[in-house]
Amino acid sequence: MAKEQFLGTGRRKSSIARVRLMQGTGNITINGKDIEEYFGFETLKMLVRSPFEVAERVGVYDVIVNVSGGGYTGQAGAIRHGIARALIVAEPELRDAVKKAGFLTRDSRMKERKKYGLKAARRAPQFSKR
Repeated sequence: MAKEQFLGTGRRKSSIARVRLMQGTGNITINGKDIEEYFGFETLKMLVRSPFEVAERVGVYDVIVNVSGGGYTGQAGAIRHGIARALIVAEPELRDAVKKAGFLTRDSRMKERKKYGLKAARRAPQFSKR
């Protein structure tokens, strides 16, 4: 019999994470690699695990993540968002705790588009009087 899976999609900057949550021992697999292997920085690992700590569900769920786009910080934020969304699908009573921690809010900050007549989003060509 297959384990019941709970799905969640997380986004941050240009990163998109598709998260599958299932009963297990707390293993986190990202793009086929263990979290220790995928993220080099301890702060990013803590960021990814933070929804479980807030919900007091450390070691209860296994996580399988497919993440693409952006850099490692954006990907970690997207994974955190996806895990939080999947947690409230699995256990709706956790919604208040997870929402209060701010993990359900989509970080809407994106790269600003380049405008015509400028060198970058806001950078204008150098001014010359003559």
